[in-house]
Amino acid sequence: MRTALSGLTLHEPRTVGAALRLLRTEGPLTPLAGCTDVYVQLQFGTLTATRFLDLSRLVALRRIRVRDDVLVIGSLATYTDLSRSRLVRRRLPMLVAAAREVGGPQIRHRGTIGGNIATGSPAGDALPVLAAAEAVVVLASSDAERRVPFAQFYTGYRASVLRPDELIVSVEVPPLEGAQWFRKVGTRAAQAISKIVMAAVRAPRPRIALGSVAPMVMRVPRTEAALAAGAPIAEAQRVLSEEIQPIDDVRSTADYRRQVAVNLLARFWADTGG
Repeated sequence: MRTALSGLTLHEPRTVGAALRLLRTEGPLTPLAGCTDVYVQLQFGTLTATRFLDLSRLVALRRIRVRDDVLVIGSLATYTDLSRSRLVRRRLPMLVAAAREVGGPQIRHRGTIGGNIATGSPAGDALPVLAAAEAVVVLASSDAERRVPFAQFYTGYRASVLRPDELIVSVEVPPLEGAQWFRKVGTRAAQAISKIVMAAVRAPRPRIALGSVAPMVMRVPRTEAALAAGAPIAEAQRVLSEEIQPIDDVRSTADYRRQVAVNLLARFWADTGG
């Protein structure tokens, strides 16, 4: 009997090297990690891909460690892994805060940070954290490995520099100084796509990143510069209001997102003032 899965091909490599060779010789293949996006597309009949690469056996990509004082998070680390990791809690607590607000327990057990990066949704909860942390995305092919600063990874809405023969293998986060801060605003705290999300670091050079206010997760350098120069928070809010690019959609309106963004900026500055 023919089913919805009859026309699909699945490769199941046991090592990262084997996965990269399959991408080169059998591609194009769609990598599968937690499948939290793919299963939705399959359920609603919108899945266009038919050939897949199952990464679930690549346990090396789930490791979280520190190397040369850099936090290295494997791309298959789940949101549950992130929230439980002592290294992440100590060095990047705003990522723990973001991980705890992704979906429900089932999604957090399956969804991966690499999948969040690859999907590239401007509403992705973890992405503003990586932007504010000035993370580096590590990409590997069968021939080479390259490191792409997070700010240079996306080229447009859900588009990136990731090549068809490459996998996201890890994310590197350098040491951060200053108070870290994260807030998500949605219909609910979890199990809801964010209307707006902000991650920020208070330091002599503030770092502020927002999601759901532009086609891509964005840093706001003009706002950061205003705060670094000692501008009153009201002036920084005015700059932020001009710098972001929210739109009206089914989840919210541009006006609402702009107002919430400036409110979050003030809350971030007040909460970290001590």
